[in-house]
Amino acid sequence: MKSLPILVALLLSLAACQNLAPRGAPQAEPAAAPGPERPPLAEDEAAIFAVLDDWHAAAGAADGARYFGHMTADSVFLGTDATERWSLESFRAFCEPYFSKGIGWTYVPKNRHVTVVGDVAWFDERLWNDKYGDCRGTGALKREDGTWKIAHYSLTLLVPNERAPDVIRAIRGK
Repeated sequence: MKSLPILVALLLSLAACQNLAPRGAPQAEPAAAPGPERPPLAEDEAAIFAVLDDWHAAAGAADGARYFGHMTADSVFLGTDATERWSLESFRAFCEPYFSKGIGWTYVPKNRHVTVVGDVAWFDERLWNDKYGDCRGTGALKREDGTWKIAHYSLTLLVPNERAPDVIRAIRGK
């Protein structure tokens, strides 16, 4: 669905114009340790948290069927490299050789913010990965037949502003 990014942008614009704020700012803990400080979530937000938590857990368990089952047929995954823009089919082709050998990856959610408008939701989450450290995931989900599915996900590496000039020089080979 090529119009999903446009729809999300329009919804974000609408929210900004009408001063709509996300329902609270729920802080996600890793799925294994929900923590007592976590505020109660609305039903849709709780369902989205569960989808994202299980999606990350499936990646860690190298469970391709479960992992890709949380994504829409027309989903897009943006990786950390500028060349990494994958459709579901191309992302599955990249991941399955790893998953088939029991090799997965672990990103532990540290906090998450979700906004739901009808059958569309967008989120951002702070993640921890042993190799990359602090990361951020952002994305959009849509409700299909009553189930929330990931339609778009973007994983980024977080670079402290004071270190950005060094990183840019390294990328440019200077």
